Amino acid sequence: MSQFAINLLFVGASFALYIGIAIWARAGSTSEFYAAGRGVHPVTNGMATAADWMSAASFISMAGLIAFTGYDNSSFLMGWTGGYVLLALLLAPYLRKFGKFTVSEFIGDRFYSQTARIVAVVCLIVASTTYVIGQMTGVGVAFGRFLEVSNTAGLLIGACVVFAYAVFGGMKGVTYTQVAQYCVLITAYTIPAIFISLQLTGTPIPALGLFGEHAASGEPLLAKLDAIVTELGFAEYTAHHADTFNMVLFTLSLMIGTAGLPHVIMRFFTVPKVSDARWSAGWTLVFIALLYLTAPAVGAMARLNISELMWPNGGIDGGAVTVQQIENDAEYDWMATWQKTGLLDWEDKNGDGQIQYYNDKNADLQAIAAEKGWEGNELTKFNRDILVLANPEIANLPSWVIGLVAAGGLAAALSTAAGLLLAISSAVSHDLIKGAINPNISEKSELLSARVAMAVAIAVATWLGLNPPGFAAQTVALAFGLAAASIFPALMMGIFSTKINNTGAVAGMLAGLTVTLIYIFLHKGWLFIPGTNSFTDADPLLGTVKSTSFGAIGAAVNFAVAYIVAGMTKETPDEIKALVQSVRVPRGAGAAQDH
Repeated sequence: MSQFAINLLFVGASFALYIGIAIWARAGSTSEFYAAGRGVHPVTNGMATAADWMSAASFISMAGLIAFTGYDNSSFLMGWTGGYVLLALLLAPYLRKFGKFTVSEFIGDRFYSQTARIVAVVCLIVASTTYVIGQMTGVGVAFGRFLEVSNTAGLLIGACVVFAYAVFGGMKGVTYTQVAQYCVLITAYTIPAIFISLQLTGTPIPALGLFGEHAASGEPLLAKLDAIVTELGFAEYTAHHADTFNMVLFTLSLMIGTAGLPHVIMRFFTVPKVSDARWSAGWTLVFIALLYLTAPAVGAMARLNISELMWPNGGIDGGAVTVQQIENDAEYDWMATWQKTGLLDWEDKNGDGQIQYYNDKNADLQAIAAEKGWEGNELTKFNRDILVLANPEIANLPSWVIGLVAAGGLAAALSTAAGLLLAISSAVSHDLIKGAINPNISEKSELLSARVAMAVAIAVATWLGLNPPGFAAQTVALAFGLAAASIFPALMMGIFSTKINNTGAVAGMLAGLTVTLIYIFLHKGWLFIPGTNSFTDADPLLGTVKSTSFGAIGAAVNFAVAYIVAGMTKETPDEIKALVQSVRVPRGAGAAQDH
């Protein structure tokens, strides 16, 4: 059976499962569409939340970014994992106790303002739409490779699949579909990692293999990797090279952005009890850890494999891979396959029959290149998002493993896309249409409007996904910054401060969203249109602060503006203060007794 047929078998079987679950769990009421009838078990919800969370950015893109940068990009892992600790301790149980369907509904009721609710909807849609762009980018990469079509065609096919199971199933269908998707994606991520770890280190646990010995040389694996990448003129893999201040801001943006993402928070409205919300967050961390402990090993081992494939004769002095090897050696078949997607390319610039892969911007390598007659890096394109999907082929693993990874990559991208689209549709139908425009809308009409809103969101996300502002994980990081600057402060102040009134909350959200959005557009282009940016992340506007790190500053602006405006305007009503206290205090708690 050909590799293409095996890919179709795995992908087709997984899609049949997802769509079958969506039909079985079809939402028949708004409660089922928005909150799965509030009957999801904490373990089930933890698994579904993990799938909702571990998007194309986690499965497809994160290991690629770590592989080509090293230690500095470990901030992705620290920020995303730390955010769940904040969510479990500071937000999830309180929001569940409040008992509403959506984040915007909580903000509207807590700040006793229809305006606050509408502003929250705008913030949610902006952050979620940016996030969906990253997912659709991942969908295009995965479909393009495994169906052997262009990246654009793959994206369009993926959009149709999301439409098929997300629009009809709602939160109920999406929840149980995501449980299946988690099982698929975690299996697809860990099995190739185990194979590769055994190949390189003889250790079946990738996280341990990362710090073990490289079997072929007897050196520590990371020391071997450092030696190879520095010989090729790249930065040392295990050292810290980036600006520390920007790295701290970036990690903080990811943490508070995680705790403010609406599609994640919505999952905690689906459990029966308040205590279940905290348990759900704990189980989510367990399920996420299975992938996040493996990702650094996947990145490092893939970087080592690629470097050795491009220099198969023992490094620079031994000579690079030849064009003839790439075209005729089965070990390099993956390169021709990925070249068809437009995400990988090479060129023999100096006509010597070899493809030299090195850092041609490094001054030392430029001198060596001049001596050897090289004319620049000849691996002209290597999209970071292809690394995990190409990893089994690079390591020459069995065909069924490649097919499994195809299904896993698509499960990761589609599960998060569905959750985000559900958050957008809920905001439009429940918070905007029912909450502000037509409060008397029937349940049937509200369900219809939710599904129409989701269909429109899919269309917009697909169009934006054709020209993303960065790799999947970078685009997702922008969404986290927007959530961090707009939604997270409003939720924190809504739960833990009675001083913030409706005017302060609205002013804070608008200020945080506006400054962050402007900073991102100045660096990534207005509305992400290429060529309209005034700065780049390599040369940012404010010192060393990149657009992906600005969310933490935007959050500080939000808090500051909210407190200043609230202090200058009318005090929060007593009934709202009582509401806030009731949300924070466990039911049945009384005054302390002196004994």
